[in-house]
Amino acid sequence: MLTCQETSHLVSENQDRPLRWFEAMGLRLHLLMCSSCRRFENQIALMRRVLRQSGLASEDSTPLSDEVHERISQRLASQKQ
Repeated sequence: MLTCQETSHLVSENQDRPLRWFEAMGLRLHLLMCSSCRRFENQIALMRRVLRQSGLASEDSTPLSDEVHERISQRLASQKQ
């Protein structure tokens, strides 16, 4: 079973890409049992709707490239140290 940390990561990932079947099943199973993670998922969905309605984000926005994802990940990792 997924931890809350893994679940929050998958909730965020699900906003950017379709989850693999086993990720989606694990996510749904955890969300059935964990009210805190359900609340987090609802909050993420609400923020996304509000951003879209405000014009700050759109449904058809271009996803970041793998290169950009990697640069962001490296920068975040270096700031943690």
